[in-house]
Amino acid sequence: MQQRQREREPEQRIEAGLSARNVSHGFADTDVLDGVTFGIDPGETVAIIGPSGTGKTTLLRLLSLFYQPDAGTVEMDGTDVWSRSERDRLAVRRRIGMVFQEPNLFDATVRRNVEYGRHIRRDWRDRVLRWCSRLRGGHTTREITEALKVVGLADAETQSASSLSGGEAQRVAFARALAYDPDFLLLDEPTSDLDPRNTAAIEEAIETARKRGLGVAVATHDMNQAERIADRVAVMLDGGLIEVGPAERVFTTPEDPRARKFIEGELVY
Repeated sequence: MQQRQREREPEQRIEAGLSARNVSHGFADTDVLDGVTFGIDPGETVAIIGPSGTGKTTLLRLLSLFYQPDAGTVEMDGTDVWSRSERDRLAVRRRIGMVFQEPNLFDATVRRNVEYGRHIRRDWRDRVLRWCSRLRGGHTTREITEALKVVGLADAETQSASSLSGGEAQRVAFARALAYDPDFLLLDEPTSDLDPRNTAAIEEAIETARKRGLGVAVATHDMNQAERIADRVAVMLDGGLIEVGPAERVFTTPEDPRARKFIEGELVY
């Protein structure tokens, strides 16, 4: 895999983009993350790899502002998001898209599912203006169609979501996140249990998003996938990041012996 970016340490990457700085978080009596620093720059794809239960999903949920960290900060463009007003924080959340392992589509057409993502992410003023535009016949569907083209489902707009395969449903979920034009996409095991055709479609969509300037973070168990799609790779173990760097270096000459053992399959977890 050709190296696309010069290596920089995580601490040097967190002034711009979306980042977590020294975050810790847990649930009940269980600590999940401990002092994690991680950032995503616009126009790059970062893969987060590691055994199950090490905190990958929790990190993505902190970055998407589902949770407020117990300690540390989540920042957008160098500013602590949780120190902002609720209104400003909501505006930040609208800049972040997240795709879960389960697509969770509505019982509606493919188009309506993708359209709903754009609708719910608008503030009330924009929703009213859009409703008035529709009454005047000015409603545009270009963004919806374009998002479905990216995932290879442009011909399925009027199809019922309930008739889709699992892989197709996941592609619709990706299109729904892409349609409202976020700055960052967070993907939690987006191709888990998908067949090769749907996996390839998702990976191509990730590359399209990156080329458009979006910052993309992907939690994945698939080492080959991480090597194919990522500019950088972060290896997570026991609630911390033990290695972060360009994908080519991390997979060929990891510096942390635990990262090497995990990548080579020697670390049983």
